[in-house]
Amino acid sequence: MTTRTKVLFVTDLAYPARGRRYADEDILLTSHLREDFDVALCHPLDAIALMDAFDLVVVRNSGPVIHYREAYEAFRSHALAHRVPVYNPLTGRGDMTGKGYLPLLTAAGYPVIPTVRHPADPDHLPPAGRYVVKPETGADSIGLRVLDRSELADPSGTIGEGQLVQPLVDFRYEVSFLHLDGVFRYALYAPDPERRWELRPYEPTDDDLGFARRFIDWNTLEHGIQRVDACRTRDGELLLVELEDLNPYLSLDRVPEPVREDFLAAFTESLRRFAVLHPRT
Repeated sequence: MTTRTKVLFVTDLAYPARGRRYADEDILLTSHLREDFDVALCHPLDAIALMDAFDLVVVRNSGPVIHYREAYEAFRSHALAHRVPVYNPLTGRGDMTGKGYLPLLTAAGYPVIPTVRHPADPDHLPPAGRYVVKPETGADSIGLRVLDRSELADPSGTIGEGQLVQPLVDFRYEVSFLHLDGVFRYALYAPDPERRWELRPYEPTDDDLGFARRFIDWNTLEHGIQRVDACRTRDGELLLVELEDLNPYLSLDRVPEPVREDFLAAFTESLRRFAVLHPRT
């Protein structure tokens, strides 16, 4: 009898994600994976205790790392030290390591919402009436604040280190481009900026796909799922909001059934290839 690959699927099924249903999406994913793999689900805080018994660890809707930063760093260290294959691979340069890539991309001239680290001279940013301040290690809008220009001086010291500063961009809508193993799969957008997770299918132009491709190429992540989140400005320009390469929510309930089935098949095949290329040693 052929030995099946044992997959530890890391997810927080109870995380109260606004506008998203983590549990439903990961139940859907694992129900398909079970046709080809032996699958067990666990909470991210249990991953270290269990991972050595599995051939492959898949990190999916595990929630914002800011809630368990020390445990996440311990998970990464353990996986690297014990050569445990992790999907997505732990070499991502996007949100997997925090949002420090945003100032780097800004300085390199990429089409990204201009971002600097605090403390910073607001003259280094485009003029704006208000600015967004958020933690470099944040996610899911945790810790995000909107301040006036005068408040950036922060004489009370309430902003502190490890904060990023951006101009508050007036945009028409947000759009996400989902890639698997570097290949574009589908796009979704939120027509109403006030309803971020009320998503609809989006038909990207060649220019849109070229925009997203620049960030996929920059990240150099050969395997796994990446979501390029962008906003469309009033002038029609696309600007990167974030490059999600740790545990991007897929919004599979918002895509047409043929697109969903194609993605599920491609995801299964991607894991099969990854397991062959990265056997547990």
